Amino acid sequence: MSGNVKLSVGGRILNRVSGGNLLLLLLRRWDARVALAILTLLALSGIAPGLFVGPLQTATTAEAAPLLPPSGAHLFGTDDLGRDLLNLTVHGARISLVVGALSAVITLLLGGGIGMIAGYRGGRADALLMRIADTFLILPTFVLALILAPILRELIGDQTEILGIRTTLLTIVAVIGITSWSSTARIVRSQTLSLRERTFVERARLVGLSPMRIIARHIFPNIRTVLVANGIVVIAGSILTESTLSFIGLGDPFQPSWGTILGNAQSAAAPSLGAWWFIMAPGGAILFTVIACTIVGNAIDELLDRDVRVRR
Repeated sequence: MSGNVKLSVGGRILNRVSGGNLLLLLLRRWDARVALAILTLLALSGIAPGLFVGPLQTATTAEAAPLLPPSGAHLFGTDDLGRDLLNLTVHGARISLVVGALSAVITLLLGGGIGMIAGYRGGRADALLMRIADTFLILPTFVLALILAPILRELIGDQTEILGIRTTLLTIVAVIGITSWSSTARIVRSQTLSLRERTFVERARLVGLSPMRIIARHIFPNIRTVLVANGIVVIAGSILTESTLSFIGLGDPFQPSWGTILGNAQSAAAPSLGAWWFIMAPGGAILFTVIACTIVGNAIDELLDRDVRVRR
């Protein structure tokens, strides 16, 4: 993955791919347009699910018969308790997307910060930090998450809320962030190693700026687009990890994420009963979200690579 390239033209520094024009460049690609439309719809569903499907249905408010197939009255069918699956899937988008976004923030803060420090400082600090990152890269992320999730839940508890989010979900967020930062650190370090040899960084050192100020003012602005691309892919991976943890019972049963709905389908023996819609609704949401995130992340990556080839 390549960084936010700057070109010198007549003494001026030009950002060819940056936050200002990145969206416009993405909208020129039909696949990115479709993916962004899907992600926008999912984001709106997550922000205000009640506007689309009304309040969250529970076992006491469900009025339909259990395991009804898709119909005009219930587009996605109903679950084993008679709850509308469209209602559950849309409300589940909020949980899955919040977990994905918060996990990505933690991953980017940890991985980005460590990667920039290691790449700029070099020497023993670089060797030590990358040794730690390599250790996390070698260890299976899901296995680590499987071990850490119940431990953190026991330490933090699961009956309280922070900013309207139950600590059960925040535990999953912490687990994903802790176990997913190493690849981001590797990517950011490689970009920082290249940037620290650039003329504008050398000049900043000569005028006496501290390493932290150089990183903040000269390194970070040039890797923001790389972090965006990596963050979108991290969101997809976080949603998959959260869905898997919730599927096996480590999520929050009181806040239906897509993984929780899939777990309920398994518990209700939906496959053996032929209730395919019980699985298709949350499974399709996960599939389309992950594919859309991957398309957008790859599109940004291709734009950055093309920019490097133009510079060369």
